[in-house]
Amino acid sequence: MIVIEQTHREDTLSAAVAGYARDTITLGWEDRVHGRGRRRSDGGLVFGLSLPRGTILRGGDCLVLDGAQIVVVVVERPEPVFLIEPRTPQEWGLYAYHIGNRHQPLMISGAGIVCPDVGGVEQLLEQQRIPFSRTTRAFTPVTSTAGDHH
Repeated sequence: MIVIEQTHREDTLSAAVAGYARDTITLGWEDRVHGRGRRRSDGGLVFGLSLPRGTILRGGDCLVLDGAQIVVVVVERPEPVFLIEPRTPQEWGLYAYHIGNRHQPLMISGAGIVCPDVGGVEQLLEQQRIPFSRTTRAFTPVTSTAGDHH
């Protein structure tokens, strides 16, 4: 089995890879934060991932399978999410604080704060009286660089 140890962006691929066939792999956010394990492309190609710790796959990332002469491009699967649209800088800070303080993943987008529709998040939003709507979109959580020790 081919094992991939790094990702590339399309604009950084070498000329030698330009002629490789293309495939995709459509993944939800939870699968994209796990950089190790067995994967199957949308076209049925099986390969392994052994990416550096902390790697999060993002839409457009390229996985080069030199042995098979294929580039597998990551596609972010749209998923059910909560959309929070703060109106003031204070609301941005307060809402992000409450979500982060409960160790819930969040994404900052041009539209607002996005949280996955997973157990516990709706209850948190209702308890803190944070207005939200439901929608479907690709979700990629904000990553942190510092450890959380408390």
